[in-house]
Amino acid sequence: MKKTWWKESVVYQIYPRSFNDTNGDGIGDLKGITEKLDYLKDLGVNVIWLSPVYKSPNDDNGYDISDYQDIMDEFGTIEDWEELLAEMHKRGLKLIMDLVVNHSSDEHAWFVESKKSKDNPYRDYYIWRPGKDGKEPNNWESAFSGSAWQYDEQTDEYFLHLFSKKQPDLNWENPKVRQEVYNMMSWWLDKGIDGFRMDVINFISKVPGLPDAPNPEGKRYVGGGEYFINGPRIHEFLHEMNKEVLSKYDVLTVGEMPGAKVEDAQLYTGDDREELNMVFTFEHVDLDSGPNGKWDLKPLNLVDLKENVTKWQKGLHEAGWNSLYLNNHDQPRMVSRFGNDKEYRVESAKMLATFLHMLQGTPYVYQGEEIGMTNIRFESIDEYKDIEILNMYKEKVIEGNEDHDKVMESIYVKGRDNARTPVQWDDSEHAGFTTGEPWLTVNPNYKEINAKKAVADPNSVYNYYKELIRLRKNHEIIVYGEYDLILEDHPQIYSYTRSYNGEKLLVITNFSDKEVAFENPEIVQFNAEEVLISNYEVDFSKDVSSLTLRPYEARVYRGN
Repeated sequence: MKKTWWKESVVYQIYPRSFNDTNGDGIGDLKGITEKLDYLKDLGVNVIWLSPVYKSPNDDNGYDISDYQDIMDEFGTIEDWEELLAEMHKRGLKLIMDLVVNHSSDEHAWFVESKKSKDNPYRDYYIWRPGKDGKEPNNWESAFSGSAWQYDEQTDEYFLHLFSKKQPDLNWENPKVRQEVYNMMSWWLDKGIDGFRMDVINFISKVPGLPDAPNPEGKRYVGGGEYFINGPRIHEFLHEMNKEVLSKYDVLTVGEMPGAKVEDAQLYTGDDREELNMVFTFEHVDLDSGPNGKWDLKPLNLVDLKENVTKWQKGLHEAGWNSLYLNNHDQPRMVSRFGNDKEYRVESAKMLATFLHMLQGTPYVYQGEEIGMTNIRFESIDEYKDIEILNMYKEKVIEGNEDHDKVMESIYVKGRDNARTPVQWDDSEHAGFTTGEPWLTVNPNYKEINAKKAVADPNSVYNYYKELIRLRKNHEIIVYGEYDLILEDHPQIYSYTRSYNGEKLLVITNFSDKEVAFENPEIVQFNAEEVLISNYEVDFSKDVSSLTLRPYEARVYRGN
Protein backbone atom coordinates (compact mmCIF):
# COMPACT_ATOMS: atom_id res chain seq x y z
CA MET A 1 0.00 0.00 0.00
CA LYS A 2 1.31 3.42 -0.99
CA LYS A 3 2.28 5.51 2.06
CA THR A 4 1.34 9.19 2.09
CA TRP A 5 1.18 12.02 4.65
CA TRP A 6 -2.57 12.41 4.31
CA LYS A 7 -3.19 8.76 5.20
CA GLU A 8 -1.13 9.27 8.37
CA SER A 9 -2.81 12.55 9.33
CA VAL A 10 -5.52 13.45 11.82
CA VAL A 11 -7.72 16.30 10.60
CA TYR A 12 -9.42 18.81 12.92
CA GLN A 13 -12.47 20.60 11.55
CA ILE A 14 -13.05 24.23 12.54
CA TYR A 15 -16.45 25.86 12.10
CA PRO A 16 -15.10 29.42 12.39
CA ARG A 17 -18.35 31.15 13.43
CA SER A 18 -18.43 29.07 16.63
CA PHE A 19 -14.74 28.55 17.37
CA ASN A 20 -13.28 31.61 19.13
CA ASP A 21 -14.22 35.31 19.00
CA THR A 22 -11.54 37.95 19.64
CA ASN A 23 -13.40 41.21 18.90
CA GLY A 24 -16.51 40.76 21.05
CA ASP A 25 -19.09 40.72 18.24
CA GLY A 26 -20.26 37.23 19.25
CA ILE A 27 -18.96 35.61 16.07
CA GLY A 28 -15.79 33.53 15.87
CA ASP A 29 -13.04 34.97 13.67
CA LEU A 30 -9.71 34.15 12.03
CA LYS A 31 -7.67 35.82 14.77
CA GLY A 32 -9.56 33.59 17.22
CA ILE A 33 -8.29 30.51 15.38
CA THR A 34 -4.71 31.83 15.34
CA GLU A 35 -5.01 32.39 19.11
CA LYS A 36 -5.82 28.68 19.68
CA LEU A 37 -3.23 27.06 17.40
CA ASP A 38 -1.03 25.98 20.32
CA TYR A 39 -4.04 24.16 21.81
CA LEU A 40 -4.49 22.25 18.53
CA LYS A 41 -0.76 21.57 18.22
CA ASP A 42 -0.80 20.17 21.78
CA LEU A 43 -3.74 17.91 20.90
CA GLY A 44 -1.57 16.41 18.17
CA VAL A 45 -3.67 16.96 15.05
CA ASN A 46 -1.69 18.00 12.00
CA VAL A 47 -4.28 19.16 9.47
CA ILE A 48 -6.94 21.86 10.01
CA TRP A 49 -10.03 21.90 7.79
CA LEU A 50 -11.60 25.33 7.80
CA SER A 51 -15.31 25.49 6.99
CA PRO A 52 -16.00 28.36 4.55
CA VAL A 53 -14.52 31.76 5.43
CA TYR A 54 -15.18 33.42 2.07
CA LYS A 55 -17.35 36.50 1.40
CA SER A 56 -20.96 35.47 1.91
CA PRO A 57 -24.38 36.91 2.77
CA ASN A 58 -24.66 33.96 5.20
CA ASP A 59 -27.96 32.51 4.11
CA ASP A 60 -26.47 29.07 4.82
CA ASN A 61 -23.66 30.03 7.20
CA GLY A 62 -21.04 30.68 4.56
CA TYR A 63 -21.89 27.84 2.18
CA ASP A 64 -23.38 30.55 -0.09
CA ILE A 65 -20.29 32.29 -1.45
CA SER A 66 -20.43 35.71 -3.12
CA ASP A 67 -16.65 36.03 -3.68
CA TYR A 68 -14.39 32.97 -3.72
CA GLN A 69 -11.23 35.06 -3.41
CA ASP A 70 -12.04 37.25 -0.42
CA ILE A 71 -12.79 36.79 3.29
CA MET A 72 -16.12 37.33 5.08
CA ASP A 73 -16.03 40.64 6.97
CA GLU A 74 -17.22 39.00 10.21
CA PHE A 75 -14.20 36.68 10.13
CA GLY A 76 -11.58 39.30 9.33
CA THR A 77 -9.43 40.18 6.33
CA ILE A 78 -7.30 38.35 3.80
CA GLU A 79 -4.28 39.60 5.84
CA ASP A 80 -5.72 37.86 8.95
CA TRP A 81 -6.08 34.70 6.86
CA GLU A 82 -2.48 34.95 5.61
CA GLU A 83 -1.26 35.38 9.19
CA LEU A 84 -3.27 32.29 10.22
CA LEU A 85 -1.72 30.21 7.43
CA ALA A 86 1.80 31.39 8.30
CA GLU A 87 1.30 30.62 12.02
CA MET A 88 -0.08 27.17 11.17
CA HIS A 89 2.81 26.30 8.90
CA LYS A 90 5.24 27.55 11.56
CA ARG A 91 3.77 24.88 13.88
CA GLY A 92 3.81 22.12 11.27
CA LEU A 93 0.03 22.28 10.82
CA LYS A 94 -1.47 22.02 7.35
CA LEU A 95 -4.59 23.88 6.16
CA ILE A 96 -7.35 22.57 3.94
CA MET A 97 -10.05 24.94 2.75
CA ASP A 98 -13.68 24.25 1.95
CA LEU A 99 -14.42 24.25 -1.78
CA VAL A 100 -18.08 25.03 -2.46
CA VAL A 101 -18.59 24.88 -6.22
CA ASN A 102 -21.84 22.98 -6.80
CA HIS A 103 -23.45 26.38 -6.19
CA SER A 104 -22.56 29.98 -5.43
CA SER A 105 -24.49 32.73 -3.68
CA ASP A 106 -27.14 34.58 -5.70
CA GLU A 107 -25.13 37.68 -4.75
CA HIS A 108 -22.03 36.43 -6.62
CA ALA A 109 -21.09 38.72 -9.53
CA TRP A 110 -21.60 35.83 -11.98
CA PHE A 111 -25.20 35.33 -10.90
CA VAL A 112 -25.95 39.06 -10.75
CA GLU A 113 -24.94 39.16 -14.44
CA SER A 114 -26.65 35.87 -15.27
CA LYS A 115 -30.02 37.22 -14.10
CA LYS A 116 -29.90 40.33 -16.28
CA SER A 117 -30.98 38.78 -19.57
CA LYS A 118 -31.17 35.52 -21.50
CA ASP A 119 -28.30 36.59 -23.77
CA ASN A 120 -25.97 37.81 -21.02
CA PRO A 121 -22.50 36.20 -21.38
CA TYR A 122 -22.90 34.78 -17.82
CA ARG A 123 -26.39 33.36 -18.38
CA ASP A 124 -25.00 29.88 -19.01
CA TYR A 125 -22.92 29.93 -15.80
CA TYR A 126 -26.11 28.73 -14.05
CA ILE A 127 -28.97 26.36 -14.88
CA TRP A 128 -31.96 28.30 -16.25
CA ARG A 129 -35.12 26.75 -17.70
CA PRO A 130 -38.57 27.97 -18.77
CA GLY A 131 -41.55 26.78 -16.70
CA LYS A 132 -43.58 23.73 -17.68
CA ASP A 133 -47.41 23.72 -17.70
CA GLY A 134 -47.46 26.91 -15.65
CA LYS A 135 -45.23 25.37 -12.96
CA GLU A 136 -41.57 24.69 -12.23
CA PRO A 137 -39.42 23.01 -14.94
CA ASN A 138 -39.49 19.74 -12.96
CA ASN A 139 -40.64 18.29 -9.63
CA TRP A 140 -37.27 18.19 -7.82
CA GLU A 141 -37.26 19.10 -4.14
CA SER A 142 -34.60 21.29 -2.52
CA ALA A 143 -32.50 19.78 0.29
CA PHE A 144 -33.90 22.58 2.47
CA SER A 145 -37.60 21.84 1.63
CA GLY A 146 -39.83 23.18 -1.16
CA SER A 147 -39.07 23.31 -4.88
CA ALA A 148 -35.49 23.20 -6.18
CA TRP A 149 -36.49 25.93 -8.68
CA GLN A 150 -36.92 29.68 -8.17
CA TYR A 151 -38.88 31.83 -10.61
CA ASP A 152 -37.27 35.06 -11.82
CA GLU A 153 -39.69 37.64 -13.20
CA GLN A 154 -37.10 39.64 -15.10
CA THR A 155 -36.44 36.91 -17.69
CA ASP A 156 -39.57 34.78 -17.06
CA GLU A 157 -37.46 31.67 -16.31
CA TYR A 158 -36.52 29.53 -13.33
CA PHE A 159 -33.05 28.79 -11.96
CA LEU A 160 -32.07 25.53 -10.24
CA HIS A 161 -31.04 25.55 -6.56
CA LEU A 162 -30.59 22.12 -4.95
CA PHE A 163 -30.16 23.94 -1.61
CA SER A 164 -31.44 27.41 -0.57
CA LYS A 165 -32.94 29.72 -3.20
CA LYS A 166 -29.96 31.96 -2.45
CA GLN A 167 -27.64 29.13 -3.61
CA PRO A 168 -28.12 28.79 -7.38
CA ASP A 169 -26.40 25.74 -8.91
CA LEU A 170 -23.44 26.38 -11.18
CA ASN A 171 -23.60 24.87 -14.66
CA TRP A 172 -20.64 22.50 -14.86
CA GLU A 173 -21.53 21.61 -18.45
CA ASN A 174 -20.12 25.04 -19.34
CA PRO A 175 -16.32 24.74 -19.81
CA LYS A 176 -15.92 28.43 -18.84
CA VAL A 177 -17.39 27.68 -15.38
CA ARG A 178 -14.98 24.81 -14.89
CA GLN A 179 -12.03 26.98 -15.89
CA GLU A 180 -13.11 29.73 -13.46
CA VAL A 181 -13.22 27.13 -10.66
CA TYR A 182 -9.82 25.68 -11.56
CA ASN A 183 -8.25 29.17 -11.68
CA MET A 184 -9.70 29.96 -8.24
CA MET A 185 -8.43 26.66 -6.79
CA SER A 186 -4.93 27.33 -8.16
CA TRP A 187 -5.02 30.84 -6.65
CA TRP A 188 -5.56 29.40 -3.14
CA LEU A 189 -3.06 26.58 -3.64
CA ASP A 190 -0.44 29.10 -4.77
CA LYS A 191 -1.05 30.96 -1.52
CA GLY A 192 0.18 27.80 0.21
CA ILE A 193 -2.89 25.85 1.35
CA ASP A 194 -2.60 22.07 1.60
CA GLY A 195 -5.83 20.85 0.02
CA PHE A 196 -9.60 21.02 -0.18
CA ARG A 197 -12.69 19.51 1.39
CA MET A 198 -15.22 19.64 -1.45
CA ASP A 199 -18.83 20.39 -0.57
CA VAL A 200 -21.44 18.04 -2.19
CA ILE A 201 -18.99 17.62 -5.05
CA ASN A 202 -20.80 14.58 -6.46
CA PHE A 203 -23.83 16.82 -7.28
CA ILE A 204 -22.05 18.86 -9.99
CA SER A 205 -23.04 16.64 -12.94
CA LYS A 206 -26.76 16.64 -13.72
CA VAL A 207 -28.54 14.23 -16.10
CA PRO A 208 -29.21 16.05 -19.41
CA GLY A 209 -32.81 17.14 -19.82
CA LEU A 210 -33.34 17.35 -16.02
CA PRO A 211 -36.31 14.93 -16.06
CA ASP A 212 -39.04 14.73 -13.42
CA ALA A 213 -38.25 12.35 -10.55
CA PRO A 214 -40.53 9.30 -10.09
CA ASN A 215 -43.46 10.33 -7.91
CA PRO A 216 -45.67 7.33 -7.08
CA GLU A 217 -47.28 9.13 -4.13
CA GLY A 218 -48.17 12.20 -6.20
CA LYS A 219 -46.25 14.63 -3.94
CA ARG A 220 -45.75 18.20 -5.08
CA TYR A 221 -41.95 17.91 -4.94
CA VAL A 222 -39.68 14.84 -4.65
CA GLY A 223 -35.97 14.13 -4.19
CA GLY A 224 -34.61 13.78 -7.72
CA GLY A 225 -31.20 12.63 -6.46
CA GLU A 226 -30.92 9.93 -9.11
CA TYR A 227 -30.58 12.76 -11.66
CA PHE A 228 -27.79 14.73 -9.96
CA ILE A 229 -25.99 12.45 -7.45
CA ASN A 230 -22.94 10.74 -9.04
CA GLY A 231 -24.15 12.09 -12.40
CA PRO A 232 -23.05 11.02 -15.88
CA ARG A 233 -19.99 13.29 -16.22
CA ILE A 234 -18.85 13.40 -12.58
CA HIS A 235 -15.70 11.29 -13.09
CA GLU A 236 -14.81 13.25 -16.21
CA PHE A 237 -15.10 16.55 -14.29
CA LEU A 238 -13.07 15.33 -11.28
CA HIS A 239 -10.40 13.80 -13.49
CA GLU A 240 -10.16 17.10 -15.39
CA MET A 241 -9.90 19.01 -12.08
CA ASN A 242 -7.11 16.69 -10.99
CA LYS A 243 -5.26 17.08 -14.29
CA GLU A 244 -5.67 20.86 -14.46
CA VAL A 245 -5.02 21.64 -10.78
CA LEU A 246 -4.64 18.99 -8.08
CA SER A 247 -1.91 16.88 -9.73
CA LYS A 248 0.39 19.92 -9.64
CA TYR A 249 0.42 20.11 -5.83
CA ASP A 250 0.96 17.69 -2.91
CA VAL A 251 -2.47 18.04 -1.34
CA LEU A 252 -5.21 16.32 0.65
CA THR A 253 -8.58 16.16 -1.09
CA VAL A 254 -11.81 14.85 0.41
CA GLY A 255 -15.14 14.95 -1.39
CA GLU A 256 -18.39 15.25 0.56
CA MET A 257 -20.55 12.76 -1.32
CA PRO A 258 -24.08 12.03 -0.10
CA GLY A 259 -25.40 8.92 -1.82
CA ALA A 260 -21.94 7.56 -2.76
CA LYS A 261 -21.60 3.81 -2.33
CA VAL A 262 -18.40 1.80 -1.80
CA GLU A 263 -18.24 1.02 -5.52
CA ASP A 264 -18.43 4.76 -6.28
CA ALA A 265 -15.74 5.51 -3.70
CA GLN A 266 -13.40 2.97 -5.32
CA LEU A 267 -13.68 5.01 -8.51
CA TYR A 268 -13.36 8.39 -6.81
CA THR A 269 -10.36 7.44 -4.62
CA GLY A 270 -8.46 4.65 -6.41
CA ASP A 271 -4.74 5.44 -6.83
CA ASP A 272 -4.87 4.93 -10.59
CA ARG A 273 -8.02 7.04 -11.06
CA GLU A 274 -6.43 10.49 -10.54
CA GLU A 275 -9.52 12.02 -8.95
CA LEU A 276 -9.62 12.49 -5.12
CA ASN A 277 -7.87 11.04 -2.05
CA MET A 278 -11.01 10.12 -0.08
CA VAL A 279 -14.73 10.79 0.23
CA PHE A 280 -17.15 11.40 3.07
CA THR A 281 -19.79 8.67 3.00
CA PHE A 282 -23.16 9.26 4.68
CA GLU A 283 -24.34 5.68 4.94
CA HIS A 284 -23.28 5.12 8.56
CA VAL A 285 -24.84 8.39 9.78
CA ASP A 286 -28.13 7.57 8.05
CA LEU A 287 -28.57 4.28 9.95
CA ASP A 288 -30.62 5.93 12.71
CA SER A 289 -33.06 7.51 10.23
CA GLY A 290 -36.44 5.94 9.52
CA PRO A 291 -38.05 5.50 6.07
CA ASN A 292 -39.10 9.17 6.00
CA GLY A 293 -35.55 10.46 6.25
CA LYS A 294 -33.37 12.31 8.72
CA TRP A 295 -36.12 13.65 11.00
CA ASP A 296 -37.81 10.24 11.28
CA LEU A 297 -35.98 8.95 14.38
CA LYS A 298 -35.07 5.34 15.05
CA PRO A 299 -32.50 3.83 17.41
CA LEU A 300 -29.15 2.78 15.96
CA ASN A 301 -28.82 -0.97 15.51
CA LEU A 302 -25.17 -1.82 16.23
CA VAL A 303 -25.25 -4.84 13.90
CA ASP A 304 -26.23 -2.47 11.05
CA LEU A 305 -23.32 -0.18 11.93
CA LYS A 306 -20.89 -3.11 11.93
CA GLU A 307 -22.14 -4.33 8.58
CA ASN A 308 -21.84 -0.86 7.05
CA VAL A 309 -18.42 0.10 8.44
CA THR A 310 -17.04 -3.33 7.53
CA LYS A 311 -18.29 -2.96 3.96
CA TRP A 312 -16.34 0.32 3.63
CA GLN A 313 -13.25 -0.96 5.47
CA LYS A 314 -13.01 -4.07 3.27
CA GLY A 315 -14.19 -2.35 0.10
CA LEU A 316 -11.54 0.39 0.16
CA HIS A 317 -8.63 -1.67 1.55
CA GLU A 318 -5.94 -1.50 -1.16
CA ALA A 319 -8.61 -0.01 -3.47
CA GLY A 320 -8.97 3.58 -2.22
CA TRP A 321 -9.02 5.29 1.17
CA ASN A 322 -11.58 5.92 3.94
CA SER A 323 -12.37 9.08 5.83
CA LEU A 324 -13.43 8.43 9.43
CA TYR A 325 -15.97 10.60 11.24
CA LEU A 326 -18.98 10.39 13.55
CA ASN A 327 -19.87 14.09 13.68
CA ASN A 328 -19.24 17.40 11.91
CA HIS A 329 -20.97 20.77 11.37
CA ASP A 330 -23.93 19.00 9.69
CA GLN A 331 -24.30 16.16 12.19
CA PRO A 332 -25.30 16.18 15.88
CA ARG A 333 -22.72 15.61 18.61
CA MET A 334 -21.56 11.99 18.53
CA VAL A 335 -21.55 11.44 22.31
CA SER A 336 -25.23 12.45 22.48
CA ARG A 337 -26.16 10.44 19.41
CA PHE A 338 -24.19 7.20 19.69
CA GLY A 339 -23.06 7.29 23.34
CA ASN A 340 -24.55 8.44 26.62
CA ASP A 341 -24.12 12.16 27.31
CA LYS A 342 -25.30 11.92 30.93
CA GLU A 343 -23.84 9.42 33.42
CA TYR A 344 -21.35 7.90 30.92
CA ARG A 345 -20.42 10.97 28.90
CA VAL A 346 -16.66 10.65 29.44
CA GLU A 347 -16.57 6.85 29.04
CA SER A 348 -18.75 6.79 25.93
CA ALA A 349 -16.92 9.72 24.29
CA LYS A 350 -13.65 7.82 24.75
CA MET A 351 -15.17 4.55 23.56
CA LEU A 352 -16.50 6.12 20.35
CA ALA A 353 -13.16 7.79 19.69
CA THR A 354 -11.34 4.46 20.18
CA PHE A 355 -13.70 2.67 17.82
CA LEU A 356 -13.17 5.34 15.15
CA HIS A 357 -9.45 6.09 15.45
CA MET A 358 -8.46 2.41 15.31
CA LEU A 359 -10.15 1.92 11.92
CA GLN A 360 -8.26 2.22 8.64
CA GLY A 361 -8.63 5.70 7.17
CA THR A 362 -7.99 9.34 8.02
CA PRO A 363 -9.80 10.44 11.21
CA TYR A 364 -11.64 13.77 11.35
CA VAL A 365 -12.13 15.43 14.75
CA TYR A 366 -14.87 18.07 14.87
CA GLN A 367 -14.28 21.07 17.16
CA GLY A 368 -15.41 20.37 20.72
CA GLU A 369 -15.56 16.61 20.12
CA GLU A 370 -12.19 16.29 21.83
CA ILE A 371 -13.66 17.61 25.10
CA GLY A 372 -16.90 15.63 24.80
CA MET A 373 -19.27 18.49 23.94
CA THR A 374 -22.95 17.47 23.79
CA ASN A 375 -26.17 18.30 21.96
CA ILE A 376 -28.23 21.32 22.99
CA ARG A 377 -31.95 21.53 23.86
CA PHE A 378 -33.30 25.03 23.20
CA GLU A 379 -36.74 25.58 24.69
CA SER A 380 -38.04 27.66 21.79
CA ILE A 381 -37.78 27.20 18.02
CA ASP A 382 -36.85 30.90 17.91
CA GLU A 383 -33.46 30.13 19.47
CA TYR A 384 -32.43 27.99 16.48
CA LYS A 385 -30.52 29.60 13.60
CA ASP A 386 -30.05 26.78 11.09
CA ILE A 387 -31.97 27.24 7.81
CA GLU A 388 -32.60 23.48 7.51
CA ILE A 389 -34.21 23.32 10.98
CA LEU A 390 -36.30 26.46 10.47
CA ASN A 391 -37.58 25.43 7.02
CA MET A 392 -38.46 21.94 8.25
CA TYR A 393 -40.31 23.30 11.31
CA LYS A 394 -42.28 25.75 9.16
CA GLU A 395 -43.22 23.01 6.69
CA LYS A 396 -44.19 20.42 9.31
CA VAL A 397 -45.66 22.45 12.20
CA ILE A 398 -46.80 25.84 10.88
CA GLU A 399 -48.02 24.66 7.46
CA GLY A 400 -48.52 20.94 8.11
CA ASN A 401 -50.06 21.02 11.60
CA GLU A 402 -47.74 18.29 12.89
CA ASP A 403 -47.19 17.98 16.63
CA HIS A 404 -44.79 20.68 17.90
CA ASP A 405 -43.31 18.48 20.67
CA LYS A 406 -42.61 15.57 18.32
CA VAL A 407 -40.90 17.81 15.77
CA MET A 408 -38.84 19.51 18.51
CA GLU A 409 -37.71 16.06 19.71
CA SER A 410 -36.36 15.36 16.19
CA ILE A 411 -34.53 18.70 16.26
CA TYR A 412 -33.01 17.93 19.69
CA VAL A 413 -31.65 14.66 18.32
CA LYS A 414 -30.68 15.52 14.73
CA GLY A 415 -30.58 19.31 14.27
CA ARG A 416 -27.40 20.84 12.84
CA ASP A 417 -27.28 23.58 15.51
CA ASN A 418 -26.33 20.82 18.00
CA ALA A 419 -22.85 20.97 16.46
CA ARG A 420 -22.76 24.73 16.06
CA THR A 421 -23.03 25.99 19.64
CA PRO A 422 -19.81 27.86 20.51
CA VAL A 423 -16.75 25.93 21.65
CA GLN A 424 -16.58 25.77 25.43
CA TRP A 425 -13.13 27.11 26.33
CA ASP A 426 -13.49 27.72 30.07
CA ASP A 427 -16.06 28.28 32.81
CA SER A 428 -16.25 32.07 32.47
CA GLU A 429 -19.29 33.78 30.94
CA HIS A 430 -20.25 32.42 27.49
CA ALA A 431 -17.63 29.69 28.06
CA GLY A 432 -14.82 32.08 27.16
CA PHE A 433 -15.96 32.06 23.53
CA THR A 434 -16.77 35.79 23.40
CA THR A 435 -16.95 38.90 25.58
CA GLY A 436 -20.10 39.88 23.65
CA GLU A 437 -23.43 38.17 22.99
CA PRO A 438 -22.78 34.88 21.13
CA TRP A 439 -24.46 34.46 17.72
CA LEU A 440 -25.86 31.12 18.98
CA THR A 441 -26.46 30.38 22.67
CA VAL A 442 -23.66 28.53 24.46
CA ASN A 443 -24.59 25.11 25.85
CA PRO A 444 -25.36 25.70 29.57
CA ASN A 445 -23.21 22.69 30.58
CA TYR A 446 -20.01 24.70 29.85
CA LYS A 447 -19.17 25.03 33.57
CA GLU A 448 -18.67 21.27 33.67
CA ILE A 449 -17.50 20.67 30.08
CA ASN A 450 -14.77 23.02 28.89
CA ALA A 451 -11.29 22.87 27.37
CA LYS A 452 -9.46 24.48 30.31
CA LYS A 453 -10.76 21.85 32.70
CA ALA A 454 -10.18 19.02 30.19
CA VAL A 455 -6.56 19.96 29.45
CA ALA A 456 -5.77 19.99 33.19
CA ASP A 457 -7.43 16.63 33.93
CA PRO A 458 -5.23 13.63 32.99
CA ASN A 459 -8.34 11.42 32.72
CA SER A 460 -10.30 13.78 30.46
CA VAL A 461 -11.68 13.09 27.01
CA TYR A 462 -9.12 15.61 25.67
CA ASN A 463 -6.12 13.77 27.06
CA TYR A 464 -7.52 10.48 25.79
CA TYR A 465 -7.75 11.95 22.26
CA LYS A 466 -4.20 13.18 22.64
CA GLU A 467 -3.08 9.63 23.41
CA LEU A 468 -5.07 8.13 20.49
CA ILE A 469 -3.45 10.60 18.10
CA ARG A 470 0.02 9.92 19.54
CA LEU A 471 -0.48 6.16 19.11
CA ARG A 472 -1.42 6.65 15.47
CA LYS A 473 1.83 8.49 14.84
CA ASN A 474 3.86 5.74 16.51
CA HIS A 475 2.17 2.60 15.16
CA GLU A 476 1.95 2.11 11.42
CA ILE A 477 -0.48 -0.76 11.97
CA ILE A 478 -3.16 1.77 13.04
CA VAL A 479 -2.82 3.55 9.69
CA TYR A 480 -2.10 0.72 7.28
CA GLY A 481 -3.21 -2.52 8.95
CA GLU A 482 -5.95 -4.68 7.46
CA TYR A 483 -9.32 -4.68 9.23
CA ASP A 484 -11.32 -7.81 10.13
CA LEU A 485 -14.60 -7.82 12.06
CA ILE A 486 -15.28 -10.36 14.81
CA LEU A 487 -18.55 -11.11 16.67
CA GLU A 488 -20.53 -9.65 13.75
CA ASP A 489 -23.94 -10.44 15.27
CA HIS A 490 -23.26 -9.28 18.84
CA PRO A 491 -25.84 -6.57 19.69
CA GLN A 492 -23.64 -4.59 22.12
CA ILE A 493 -19.99 -5.27 21.32
CA TYR A 494 -18.15 -3.90 18.29
CA SER A 495 -14.82 -5.73 18.05
CA TYR A 496 -12.30 -6.05 15.23
CA THR A 497 -8.65 -6.84 14.54
CA ARG A 498 -6.01 -4.98 12.57
CA SER A 499 -3.11 -6.89 11.03
CA TYR A 500 0.16 -5.57 9.55
CA ASN A 501 3.62 -7.07 9.06
CA GLY A 502 3.11 -9.89 11.57
CA GLU A 503 1.67 -7.57 14.24
CA LYS A 504 -1.96 -7.53 15.39
CA LEU A 505 -4.33 -5.23 17.27
CA LEU A 506 -7.51 -6.42 18.97
CA VAL A 507 -10.06 -3.60 19.41
CA ILE A 508 -12.99 -4.25 21.75
CA THR A 509 -15.73 -1.66 22.37
CA ASN A 510 -18.97 -1.91 24.35
CA PHE A 511 -21.68 0.32 22.82
CA SER A 512 -24.07 -0.18 25.77
CA ASP A 513 -24.61 1.07 29.31
CA LYS A 514 -24.58 -2.51 30.67
CA GLU A 515 -21.81 -4.91 31.67
CA VAL A 516 -21.30 -7.31 28.77
CA ALA A 517 -19.32 -10.53 28.43
CA PHE A 518 -16.79 -10.65 25.58
CA GLU A 519 -15.94 -14.14 24.29
CA ASN A 520 -13.20 -14.18 21.68
CA PRO A 521 -14.14 -16.69 18.95
CA GLU A 522 -11.67 -19.56 18.59
CA ILE A 523 -11.00 -18.73 14.95
CA VAL A 524 -9.32 -15.46 16.06
CA GLN A 525 -5.79 -16.36 17.09
CA PHE A 526 -4.42 -13.55 19.24
CA ASN A 527 -1.54 -13.43 21.76
CA ALA A 528 -1.77 -10.23 23.77
CA GLU A 529 1.47 -8.40 24.61
CA GLU A 530 0.15 -5.14 26.06
CA VAL A 531 -2.90 -2.93 26.50
CA LEU A 532 -2.28 -0.14 24.01
CA ILE A 533 -5.09 2.07 25.33
CA SER A 534 -8.24 1.69 27.41
CA ASN A 535 -10.85 4.02 28.89
CA TYR A 536 -10.99 2.18 32.25
CA GLU A 537 -8.17 0.85 34.45
CA VAL A 538 -7.29 -2.63 33.13
CA ASP A 539 -5.24 -5.37 34.79
CA PHE A 540 -3.24 -6.76 31.88
CA SER A 541 -3.48 -10.46 31.17
CA LYS A 542 -2.20 -12.31 28.11
CA ASP A 543 -5.45 -14.25 28.03
CA VAL A 544 -8.10 -12.19 26.20
CA SER A 545 -10.37 -15.09 25.29
CA SER A 546 -13.01 -14.09 27.85
CA LEU A 547 -13.53 -10.66 29.41
CA THR A 548 -16.24 -8.68 31.16
CA LEU A 549 -16.65 -5.20 29.70
CA ARG A 550 -17.96 -2.34 31.78
CA PRO A 551 -20.48 0.19 30.36
CA TYR A 552 -19.05 1.85 27.24
CA GLU A 553 -15.68 0.24 27.86
CA ALA A 554 -13.02 0.29 25.15
CA ARG A 555 -9.77 -1.68 25.08
CA VAL A 556 -7.08 -2.04 22.45
CA TYR A 557 -4.58 -4.89 22.82
CA ARG A 558 -1.37 -5.17 20.81
CA GLY A 559 -0.01 -8.64 20.10
CA ASN A 560 0.44 -11.17 17.36
